[in-house]
Amino acid sequence: MNPMEVVMMVVTVVFCYCCAVADQKHNKKTYIVHMDKSVKPSVFSDHLQWYANCMKSVSESTNMLYSYDYVMHGFSTRLSVEEAKQLEQQHGILSVQEEVIYKLHTTRSPEFLGLQSRGMIVSGPKSGGDVIVGVVDTGVWPGSKSLDDTGFGPIPVSWKGECETGTGFNVSSCNKKLIGARYFSIAYDAASGPIDEKLESMSPVDDDGHGTHTATTAAGSMVTGASFFGFAKGTARGMAPHARLAVYKACWAAGCHGSDILAAMEKAITDGVHVLSVSIGGTLSDYTNDFVAFGAFKVVSHGIFVASSADNNGPEPSNIANVAPWIATVGAGTLDRDFPAYVTLGNGKKFRGVSLYSGKRLSRTLIPLVFGDLCTPDSLPPEKVAGKIVMCERGVFSRLEKGKVVKKAGGSGMILANPDTFGEELMADPHVLPTAAVGETAGDAIKRYISLDNNPTATIASGGTQLGIQPSPVVASFSSRGPNPITPAILKPDLIAPGVSILAGWTGKVGPTGLAEDPQRVEFNFDTGTSMSCPHVSGLAALIKAAHPEWSPAAIRSALMTTAYSSYKNGEGLRDAATGRPSTPFDHGSGHVDPMFAGGKFTCGKKNRVEDLNYPSFAVPLLTDSIKDNGSSGQTVVKYRRSLTNVGNPATYKVSVSSNVSAVNITVEPDRLTFVKQGEKKAYTVTFTATSMQSGTKSFACLAWLFEENQLTCTVPLTLGLVQNVEVLRLDKNMISGDIPSNIYNLTSLNQFVWATTEAYSAPSTVLTSQRGLCMVASWWEIFRVPNNNNGIVGNFQLLGVNYVLVVFGGAYRRKRLPTYQGA
Repeated sequence: MNPMEVVMMVVTVVFCYCCAVADQKHNKKTYIVHMDKSVKPSVFSDHLQWYANCMKSVSESTNMLYSYDYVMHGFSTRLSVEEAKQLEQQHGILSVQEEVIYKLHTTRSPEFLGLQSRGMIVSGPKSGGDVIVGVVDTGVWPGSKSLDDTGFGPIPVSWKGECETGTGFNVSSCNKKLIGARYFSIAYDAASGPIDEKLESMSPVDDDGHGTHTATTAAGSMVTGASFFGFAKGTARGMAPHARLAVYKACWAAGCHGSDILAAMEKAITDGVHVLSVSIGGTLSDYTNDFVAFGAFKVVSHGIFVASSADNNGPEPSNIANVAPWIATVGAGTLDRDFPAYVTLGNGKKFRGVSLYSGKRLSRTLIPLVFGDLCTPDSLPPEKVAGKIVMCERGVFSRLEKGKVVKKAGGSGMILANPDTFGEELMADPHVLPTAAVGETAGDAIKRYISLDNNPTATIASGGTQLGIQPSPVVASFSSRGPNPITPAILKPDLIAPGVSILAGWTGKVGPTGLAEDPQRVEFNFDTGTSMSCPHVSGLAALIKAAHPEWSPAAIRSALMTTAYSSYKNGEGLRDAATGRPSTPFDHGSGHVDPMFAGGKFTCGKKNRVEDLNYPSFAVPLLTDSIKDNGSSGQTVVKYRRSLTNVGNPATYKVSVSSNVSAVNITVEPDRLTFVKQGEKKAYTVTFTATSMQSGTKSFACLAWLFEENQLTCTVPLTLGLVQNVEVLRLDKNMISGDIPSNIYNLTSLNQFVWATTEAYSAPSTVLTSQRGLCMVASWWEIFRVPNNNNGIVGNFQLLGVNYVLVVFGGAYRRKRLPTYQGA
């Protein structure tokens, strides 16, 4: 989406005058109605009256769920499909969109990030005591030790929120640490029926654990002696332990409804939070149809920093969530900590795995070992597995559920093996029986042993907690990857942070496994996912906001991104757990967050083109072409403009560009920036000149501004990707008869492409954008040959007496403007 379109989405006016009574026979769905507040008819005394009148004009039986004034102007309600269509035609209605249901993306972190040793967790005015971190999630456990307010001063006078009461939660559940708590269930109730209070709490109470975990990761108070049954014993603390917390419960057992999320964001704005952490996401859609992106746009416009999780769909490319340019999108990396478990086989071979099992251990005596395949429910005959260790393959359903299946069948232990899908990345879980999760290589060896030995045996032993694991961090294989599928010219993820086996506060409503049968209750629990990496960045943003209260959300993100690191101390690039090879900016973005340097030398401003958004990274889609018949080899020139703001002392910086892409020449003008005072802004332009490259090429480079006195750097990653070679043929329309090319692509207008063929059609593929049902004809056509992908037949047309099948396809970019066409 063009950034100007993002801005225009909040000001576009639609004028249409019609009202009708809807057919009540249709099933109701929740719709979010975006109104143009500026065109309210004068006959209505206020906007709520106008909203209600519009709503009742199509359905007398419906009620307003929420009204919105800050994240948007409008309301949400329950309508039939026909009623929604009728409402969309009314005066002042900008859009009527069906609600989306989103999902959750699920002590050593501060030391690993260097917060303790570098003096960033301190007492005093810059510790974050006046900064408020809001968390939209599943709520909070009010009895958590991580919410202790000992030593906290008065609640900031800027705070306008409140502590809502309900089941298991009263006014005293809040304190000077947890200063606000709200819950939003109206849309959830409307869609799923009344909440079963035996299973869920009608209050801010966290029934899941996810919300307490993310909130205390971001801003939990210090708790000494924290551990999970002895694992990872030490002091637990959030990233900003002196910051205040405000919790907005908008996620329930059936998910997080878009209307509830927008209502939570609305309250976060009016309550006065400074940072908002959102570890949830939904299916990929453009920004106007993504309610998290839409709401976050308005949250950020009120000066609030928003961080969101990138999702857990890695390592496949372009499967990333929350990619809007105004959101800090966070991927996941590992810590330098592990929880080893060891498998010893009857043939004497030993294999290392991981586990967080905390119960009674197996003896050193070898016991029978059997193969259980995927260990799906009721798949294991008790007579064959009782008293034995069962080897299960990871996949299909929960790792913890597999242990439950084995235990139910009478198994004594479990070896959980990765198939090739998961490779060597290991996940430590609090299993319900002795378990070792092993990688693909070890799993294959153990399976061979089981199949070849007449009497396979094994035992499992725990190795406790091990620190200093290297290399670390490593990009987690599950962490979602770029390139950005919505706006390829914006690199996503922005950066990565710890997200594997993170210890943080937990709820008292559910055991550490999350299984209904788990009777255990813990103060702290481990969890894994980009849901866990997101609040790390949220908490660090709070620290920066405390140190620089005048900084904008863009400035804070710029400081975090331009100081992130993408290589280890030995100079080698960060590893990707999925491949074992160095990761790329599509995997780690700008790199791993490093709060030591995030005080920052540079911040960001605003421009109009996507290329000039002043984003603290570069993603450069390139399209080179060659004109056939009467043309020569083509060249593509793309310019990106950026500006820097000096927040330090006067200094001169020299640019350094490192790239191994010979087909793309990168130049920076000027190559030196001299700042004579704090707050001074300087602009520079990066020009990318690309010659012909192999289709599909993806390459990476790095731009750094070096402080000439002590070599401090502001580093910006460059991705030279989505490169598409295109052959351009100029054909007079008189040639389009008889034998025509079997596959032709006709550029019809701005961002619109069609494909026409007389032959049986095969799936065409491209990264170019289309619009359904259009075919344009001119005195000559420019036709693009590109690879094959998604498509859809939408109709037929004739040209010079020849019938053609019309197919359109979707994507992201077009690079040629053609002559004016007339519709065919």
